[in-house]
Amino acid sequence: MNDTDEIRVEVETTEGAKILKPIGDIDLHRAPSFRFQIGEAQRAEPQRLIVNLVEVPYMDSSGVATLIEAMGVARRNGSKLVLCAMQDRVRSVFEIARLDTVFTIVDGTEDAMGA
Repeated sequence: MNDTDEIRVEVETTEGAKILKPIGDIDLHRAPSFRFQIGEAQRAEPQRLIVNLVEVPYMDSSGVATLIEAMGVARRNGSKLVLCAMQDRVRSVFEIARLDTVFTIVDGTEDAMGA
């Protein structure tokens, strides 16, 4: 893995929630790094894991698969995964695959805290 394969993720911890904010495209090369960082956050067993996608202009199927996997882990752990602040291009990927009916998707982190 080289530097272009790493995705920068800002992590914020609030009461009962962890907020991950990936920055940049989530594609085949960066998805493993993103998967690792989500796994690290889920190991802390937050009640709620919020993925703020405001800084993600593009996501391919490997990024979507990473989030589907994270949703499965959240369900097994009895926690909640919430996606927020999706850019239109990323949201359309979820809508085309009808995943907008599977994931909890809200506008912003404040909405995600209450979702």
